[in-house]
Amino acid sequence: MGFAAKPNLNGQKESRGAMGLLLVFFREDQNKIANSIRRTTSTVLLSTISLCALFLLLTLLLFTLSTFQPSNPTPPRFFPQNPQLSSSLWFFPMRAHKPLHRYQSKIPTASFALQGMGTLYRRGTKAMNDLLVAHVIEDVNQDDLRLFLRLLHRSGLTSRADVVFLFGSSSLSSRFSSVIQEENHSFFKLIRHYNDSSGKGLRDSVLSFDSTHFWKSGKKEVKETIWGKKGRGSTYSNSTEVEGESTRLTYGSVVGFDVLELDPENSLAGFLDHVPMSLRRWACYPMLLGRLRRNFKHIILLDVKNSMLLSDPLGRVRNRSPESVYILTKESSSGKHSKRNSEKTQSHHLVNSGILMGGARGIRRLSSVMLTEIVRATMQHKKKSSISESGVLSQLAGNGHILKNVNLITSTESIQEASSLMGLSPNSASDYSIIQRGNNNHDLNSLIMKLICLIEAESSVYRDC
Repeated sequence: MGFAAKPNLNGQKESRGAMGLLLVFFREDQNKIANSIRRTTSTVLLSTISLCALFLLLTLLLFTLSTFQPSNPTPPRFFPQNPQLSSSLWFFPMRAHKPLHRYQSKIPTASFALQGMGTLYRRGTKAMNDLLVAHVIEDVNQDDLRLFLRLLHRSGLTSRADVVFLFGSSSLSSRFSSVIQEENHSFFKLIRHYNDSSGKGLRDSVLSFDSTHFWKSGKKEVKETIWGKKGRGSTYSNSTEVEGESTRLTYGSVVGFDVLELDPENSLAGFLDHVPMSLRRWACYPMLLGRLRRNFKHIILLDVKNSMLLSDPLGRVRNRSPESVYILTKESSSGKHSKRNSEKTQSHHLVNSGILMGGARGIRRLSSVMLTEIVRATMQHKKKSSISESGVLSQLAGNGHILKNVNLITSTESIQEASSLMGLSPNSASDYSIIQRGNNNHDLNSLIMKLICLIEAESSVYRDC
């Protein structure tokens, strides 16, 4: 403040001197500002370095955790790696006199059955020539399905056929999933029981289990099943040496689909106010059987509610042409009704729609024509509720022109009611391979379950005995 500027006649030079005076006057403040800027820059730089270091440490930590391998990869016993099959794997311990190798294909829970659709409940040991498609109508309960499965496994058909369940909804398939798995596990328990006892498990009554159906001899190469992911199964999942002859356990797959997967738009909804499962199933067969057209030779279409199997019924069609379809008929209950429609049906017989079987080509053609005839019937009848699949199928069976590409085999074979099971001998099971529940058998389920539980060798297998 004690300095003075020299006088200068040049205003410009004087102005520069004044500026220099100001610089000298604020020298201390200028240093403070410069120091502050340097401190701020250092702080920002340190923060940036710290964030980068933290990000690098987190990246290394996540990489380490993702590639970490435990020293013991086997999960705890109370958390099985495959809960769907854990109990089944226990059924086949290694034994000295009958060494059983790999038991079953290791499939994950809720595996898809085919091309991203359906549910795989059990993967079979090989590709089968025969297929059973069982539809589950609306009023089927768990006891009905349990009885159907229990008799099906005893019939021996699952030793040479795959089983497909067709459900009316995804909630229905979820509700029945536990029943299907329980009966699958009971089947393996029976196999293990007779394997441990070195017995053959021959059928000594019409309801007993014959394990010889499921043991096949020879070393013939087999084709892998189409259900589930390829490579998950084994060509021969179980084998044993009996008296110098190689035998292996053979069984089919068990899968399920709901109608929304095979008929997502409900094709018949535009023709009927309510489409029952008995009719909607015909809209599902074209997609299902079309995808399987090169995989099976013989097919059975079966109603879970009203029909059950005691033995393999396909012996009726195995020697027939691929276009053959075997149908069962019964006399019409109304003579007047039969006369009134005789010109249309050309027959006084009603077709039993609960079971149809034949060559894969014939069943596929019949299902396609049947869907067209259902649509035709809904357009001709004013009362839509009066349309039944048995009536439509009976008219179709009487019209030879429409089914000219199908070799229709009509039989008036008598179907026994399940109430007559007590009078059947083991030898009669092949003669009465198909039985029906009947109208007056309200306690049929408990009756047959009790008869099965009376078989001493098998009573310990089932929880309800």
